Amino acid sequence: MVIDMNDYDEENVFSKILKKEIRCNKVDENNNNLSFEDISKQAPVHVLTIPKKNYKDFSDFAENASDSELSSFLKSISKVANKKGISKTGYRIIINCGPDSNQEVQHLHAHILGGKNLGPILK
Repeated sequence: MVIDMNDYDEENVFSKILKKEIRCNKVDENNNNLSFEDISKQAPVHVLTIPKKNYKDFSDFAENASDSELSSFLKSISKVANKKGISKTGYRIIINCGPDSNQEVQHLHAHILGGKNLGPILK
């Protein structure tokens, strides 16, 4: 599948963070991904992991990313959980995809939340 770059908003906040137009509190970084503190924390630990390439959502990423990018993204999430000390107590990974999920930024991002009992997924 060919990525239609017209669907990707180059001015979204995560694109600006990647272009260093907006600062972030970096937790981890590698060649493919950047992880940083969420500015609107929903738990004691709330980190976002984003790919450095322009994938608008999970479906775009799953269909178009290389196996190396897919693997790297998952490993980045695990590394954040280890770095933040939540890998043993438990954590939640949330990836919203599309309008019904209320995805706020049209750039793939995984929320890594932990540091307390997070309760049920949906109320």
